[in-house]
Amino acid sequence: MQQLLYLTEVSLNGLTTGVLYALVALGYVLIFKSSGVFNYAQGVMVLFAALTLVGLQRGQVPFAHLWTAVFGTHTYLFGWNLPAVVAIVMTLGVMVLLAILVERLVLKHLINQHPIVLFMATIGLAYFLEGFGDLMWGSDVKRLDIGLPVGISETIESFTAATFGYGVFVDRLDLFAGLVAAALVFALTVWLKHSQLGRTLRAVADDHQAALSVGISLRLVWVLVWSTAGFVALVAGVMWGAKSGVQFSLSLIALKALPVLMLGGFTSIRGAIVGGLIIGVGEKLFDFLMGPIIGGATESWFAYVLALVFLMFRPQGLYGEKIIERV
Repeated sequence: MQQLLYLTEVSLNGLTTGVLYALVALGYVLIFKSSGVFNYAQGVMVLFAALTLVGLQRGQVPFAHLWTAVFGTHTYLFGWNLPAVVAIVMTLGVMVLLAILVERLVLKHLINQHPIVLFMATIGLAYFLEGFGDLMWGSDVKRLDIGLPVGISETIESFTAATFGYGVFVDRLDLFAGLVAAALVFALTVWLKHSQLGRTLRAVADDHQAALSVGISLRLVWVLVWSTAGFVALVAGVMWGAKSGVQFSLSLIALKALPVLMLGGFTSIRGAIVGGLIIGVGEKLFDFLMGPIIGGATESWFAYVLALVFLMFRPQGLYGEKIIERV
């Protein structure tokens, strides 16, 4: 019984992690489904949003090390600590500004270009944002504290201990993050499927030229989509940053969303959810069952191997659209 309960504990932790993977994957799906652009920079946007939030909250001077090197100043802090809500709103403003700049400096020059051109542009954007974030806020590991619940859930632990004689340990932050991510995924799904704006976004993704011909502002749509993806990146950055600290490995964690997309499908919000849960639970269970046998550290590669095997049998993913090109 104790082994079964421990397996349940591992599965619950995998579910909460999987919801966070799904949240990051949702940013990829949102941009791809609405503009036809596979945004490789989405993972770095998660990192950049978290770095900006921490920097604004603790009153850090942007580019402080650069000012010191150029002008000889040694001012690194403004001397304030912003409330969490104010810092989050300001960070969201920064992400909207980033969306506007991406549209004006990059995307507007690539209308009707081949998808591989747009993809390569987002790779360049990813490396630029990573270096820009390092220069702007520094590369040290930062602690993110905005008042989210932390520690083991005593309610679940005491209930399972009293009922089964073994306490199941589930982190309260994981539970909270899972609930927030699930609510956000649901809201965005409803918005995309049932709103006029959602239908407009899908029309742009289907054919840029046709959308322009009926009066749809492609540039405005792209700003809106990238702003929404920036908001998703901010939420994911808050949850992951509070859990593991704000550090540059966050962008690598966010890349775990790629195998999620391969499983679920690049055009499906439902696929992002299901794929995230499969990856989250699968990597935890595989490490629990097979880690002691093959030496552990399986979580770093399990998702990618599973996606590779899955692609051999269903390249479009579980819920992705099967693309047939006739020549």
